[in-house]
Amino acid sequence: MNLSPMMRQYEDAKAVCGDALLLFRMGDFYELFYEDAKTIAKALGLTLTSRDKGENPIPMAGFPYHQLDGYLAKLIRQGFRVAVCEQVEDPREAKGIVRREVQRIVTAGTLTDDSLLDPRESNLLASVYSIPTSAPSKVGQSKVEGHGKEERTKKPVPMIGLCWVELSTGRFEAGTYPRASLLDELERLEPSEVLVRDDDAILSKEDADRWSLSRRPAWQFGIEEATRVLNEHFSVLDLSGMGWEPNDAPAISAAGAALAYLQETQKVSLSHIRQLIPARVGNSLEIDAATRRSLELTHTIRGGDREGSLLEVLDQTVTAMGSRRLYDWLASPLIKRDAIELRLGAVEELFRDSRGRQAIRDALDEVYDLERLLARIATSRTSPRDLRQVGRSIAEFPKIKTLLDSRTSLRLQQIQQSIEPCPELKSRLETALEDDCPLLAKDGGFIRSGFDTRLDELRGLAVGGKEWIARYQAEQIESTGITSLKVGFTSVFGYYLEVTNTHKEKIPVHFIRKQTLKNAERYITVELKEYEEKVLTADDSAKRLEYDLFLQLRDDVFRHTALLQQSAGALAELDVLCGLAELAVKRSYVKPTIVDESILEIHEGRHPVLDARLPQGEFVPNDTMIGSEHGRVHLITGPNMAGKSTYIRQVALLTLMAQMGSFVPARQATIGVVDKIFARVGASDELSRGQSTFMVEMVETARIMNTATDRSLVILDEIGRGTSTYDGLSLAWAIVEHVHDRIGARTLFATHYHELIELEKSLSGVRNMNVSVKEWDDNVIFLHRIIRGGADRSYGIHVARLAGIPREVNERAKDILAQLEINHLNKYGESKISPPPRQKDAPIQLTLFEWDEHPLIDKIRSIAVGNITPLAALQLIETWQKELER
Repeated sequence: MNLSPMMRQYEDAKAVCGDALLLFRMGDFYELFYEDAKTIAKALGLTLTSRDKGENPIPMAGFPYHQLDGYLAKLIRQGFRVAVCEQVEDPREAKGIVRREVQRIVTAGTLTDDSLLDPRESNLLASVYSIPTSAPSKVGQSKVEGHGKEERTKKPVPMIGLCWVELSTGRFEAGTYPRASLLDELERLEPSEVLVRDDDAILSKEDADRWSLSRRPAWQFGIEEATRVLNEHFSVLDLSGMGWEPNDAPAISAAGAALAYLQETQKVSLSHIRQLIPARVGNSLEIDAATRRSLELTHTIRGGDREGSLLEVLDQTVTAMGSRRLYDWLASPLIKRDAIELRLGAVEELFRDSRGRQAIRDALDEVYDLERLLARIATSRTSPRDLRQVGRSIAEFPKIKTLLDSRTSLRLQQIQQSIEPCPELKSRLETALEDDCPLLAKDGGFIRSGFDTRLDELRGLAVGGKEWIARYQAEQIESTGITSLKVGFTSVFGYYLEVTNTHKEKIPVHFIRKQTLKNAERYITVELKEYEEKVLTADDSAKRLEYDLFLQLRDDVFRHTALLQQSAGALAELDVLCGLAELAVKRSYVKPTIVDESILEIHEGRHPVLDARLPQGEFVPNDTMIGSEHGRVHLITGPNMAGKSTYIRQVALLTLMAQMGSFVPARQATIGVVDKIFARVGASDELSRGQSTFMVEMVETARIMNTATDRSLVILDEIGRGTSTYDGLSLAWAIVEHVHDRIGARTLFATHYHELIELEKSLSGVRNMNVSVKEWDDNVIFLHRIIRGGADRSYGIHVARLAGIPREVNERAKDILAQLEINHLNKYGESKISPPPRQKDAPIQLTLFEWDEHPLIDKIRSIAVGNITPLAALQLIETWQKELER
């Protein structure tokens, strides 16, 4: 098929962008052709038309260029990659077809435009490099501590390299992690897009759909190619100066592939990405994916919303930068006591100085999103309005530095020193830019009068030229006597003098006829055409000069990128610290004491989310005392709806808040630093993976049993309820023993298996707790108080009645319950169920089956009691005792 030059140009552009939808700029529209047109017409509800109508019409769809942001957002949300092909020369100056180039490929993880981003959330591109199974690896071959009790040598741990980069701010980090923790890390980061090798199956189809997977050529992950790309970008000979070591190869591979992807899709400078930061395992509190969901740290389980999460309660920041930094702190709390206390010290000083804190927050409120503004400037996608916002933000720097001058907190002093006022840049931007600047630089009108003499002259000529035209018209009317003479303008002929046919005889000889109309003639003069050229060229020249000045200002800001990024980071942290102090004042939080001992001592602790959402004073606070004489494993029994799950979550949330550097909702709190938090709370299934609710529960519990240490915090809720009563009880019993004997983690175990309260008698570190209730005239009042001792009832039938279960069903349930209790309780009201004695030195194994019977049981059953003498019976008992001792 013979293609027009335009369509050949389109085909060339399409070859560059691969599977991305190609938006092809044609004048005032972006057009798509062929299958892209059909796809976008369906996705956006656009009208599908055709080009070159005839035997082989080309499907075509498009939209006006000024609607680009809105349509881009819709396409990205639907999972499309979009290439933007722009006209790169002025159509008026083009010789032949206008030159066009693909200027960027937009994907979920490479967004920079404000209209496409949530200012409160990071937009990360992640890259995963898993070492091919055939490749040898020494990474992970080391001795590791096992559950804090013993040291053993493990087999090599399969490792992966994981990188995350935020194009909109320049943040670039990478690390090497155990392969098994990949999903946990992705849950922590919540990237918009994930890159993997095209031959790698590390992520399942379900994971790929969730994380917007993009497959890349395997060679881009090669260590030599990745190192070359990184060294070239950072202009270094090697990466050791940034803290990278030889065994960091997997992380380097992932980072190099990510940077190559950004270079390929953005086609602009990425100079705002100034450093690749090593992320070291063990520097932050480990929280697996299931725990993050259970604790609803950043989004609720039910709706996936920010509202109702811990993040929503904690976020009192006034800048977008601060909001994103708070998310990072919450996602990765600290585990080093000194670092935690550094943050807490800063919060405490701001907490005590209400006036100073408010002054800082007022100043921060005037600061724009510098991190993203600088990224747009570095990638040449900025506007005059962006530069004005940079200038206004810098104007607040001296005020904030002054407010931090007399601070005694070391962290606040460090922040003060990190803020660079950049006075020359501030002065230049304020002098150059109007208060209200447009989004498009080529529209002009944003440079102040007096900033550039030449621009002022051109503007004066353009404005004065229009005045001259009016004066010229008046002069010609007076000299010719033609009162109806007027000066007009068209884009084709320019300025002209129009005279009706009635006054033909009065036309001077120096009028040159240009156009004949029905009732008039149009003329030009040499003088009019000369001035017309001056006026028109002055206006165009002024806009071109103004654009050149804009580029100079942009470059001025760009040269200060490093200092401004440093200042932006300091202001983001200051905003978080002020926000945490503000929250502590509003909600009466206290500063926690951080210690290295494995204890938790919380007096009158409150659940931070419920405390904020319920009317003041309605939430019932509770004490938590774990460790030393208070026991390390707390078994919590009690009724449904009484608040067991709320309580155990509360303890985990307060611990996490303390380690991120926040005050906590309590009267007093001493927090022993935790290395990992595990929460197995609630029921869910993963049918797409073929896993039932019970299987998911067991998988998550198994992970806790295998990875928790004696410095961890474990909260478990209703373990074993997804199977038969005896199966579930057996599992719950064995799990408590294992946690107590082999792990030693601080543990809160909420359960309806009241039989478990017997464990307090045999396990020294177990303490029974229960949620108290009051019974009154067949009604139950939930007091929501955690007290010592075990409960013997769950009041499930009462809860069923409250839920609306028919009366006759409840009455029948009471009868059945009474009979079951007769069958399973002894005359003292105690459970008849008891496990076999433990052999302390034998390995404890979890099983889904019943307890194995001892061989002696069969011997006892085989005895004919009526045919044996008392002496023989005593001899048999002695024999059996010896067997038991062996």
